[in-house]
Amino acid sequence: MTLALKDISAQEELLAPGHGLCPGCAHPVVVREVLHALNKPAVVSMATGCLEVSTTRFPRTAWRTSMIHSAFENSATTIGGVEAAYKALVRRGAMEEQDIAFVVFAGDGATYDIGFQWLSGALERGHRFIYICLNNEGYMNTGIQRSGATILGAWTTTTPAGKVVPGKTEWRKDMTRIIAAHDIPFVAQTTVHSWKDLMTKVRQADAAGGPTFINVLSPCARGWRYEPQDTMSISRLAVDTCMWPLYEVDNGEWKLNYKPREKKPVTEWLKSQGRFSHLLRPENLPVVEEIQRRVDREWENLLQRCGKS
Repeated sequence: MTLALKDISAQEELLAPGHGLCPGCAHPVVVREVLHALNKPAVVSMATGCLEVSTTRFPRTAWRTSMIHSAFENSATTIGGVEAAYKALVRRGAMEEQDIAFVVFAGDGATYDIGFQWLSGALERGHRFIYICLNNEGYMNTGIQRSGATILGAWTTTTPAGKVVPGKTEWRKDMTRIIAAHDIPFVAQTTVHSWKDLMTKVRQADAAGGPTFINVLSPCARGWRYEPQDTMSISRLAVDTCMWPLYEVDNGEWKLNYKPREKKPVTEWLKSQGRFSHLLRPENLPVVEEIQRRVDREWENLLQRCGKS
């Protein structure tokens, strides 16, 4: 299967327009890219979050495929149960074997924090599913609170920036690497603007034959404080500053998918979003320097793992 835009545009849209997601939200773009990449029947398990509450407002739904709303924490367990039930029905002859994708869409709060043990267990049990983390670096659905994915210095409603504390005081979890440590067939990191990279990785995950995980940076205009039309440029800037590298771990082999010709300083990323505006003041320069140091260290470590140092 090729990734020709002409062919993709001719496919049926499985996420209908008219949902309630914010202008500039990257979530529906990611969902459409995932479902177009699969281009086959899919069963979706969806954790509580922005995507769920905005696409399933009773009595309507934007979904044109099978969808199950799970609790905040257990979307991975839900899809594991669906996959197990499907295999049991096929074994009993109650249904014919079909080419079906089992997919999870969950935010970073449901992935990095609340649902981590459920996800880890589902990966260990070896269920065949594709887990898509819609990572907007916070609990945006419930009021822009910090999550384990929120980076150092970010303003959120639970890490307000002031004279005493300059935003969040902790660094983010490296969730993609944590999942890779589970030694599952395929793990990847990508973002919304790089549609070909994202869709290629979805197809690799679908062909892997086991549990797979894709961490997708999904910028949030409301929580990150930028104009809705800037979502794709913000996404691209995350990659070019190496705040969010594009890479994959295919059966234990680390591979870098994109290396900027010129690695931009993190200040370019920080000044693009209102949630970091306080960091541009002189008194917060040490925080900016610490962010740059951590990004540089993570980037060099990634290059080493991928054999590119």
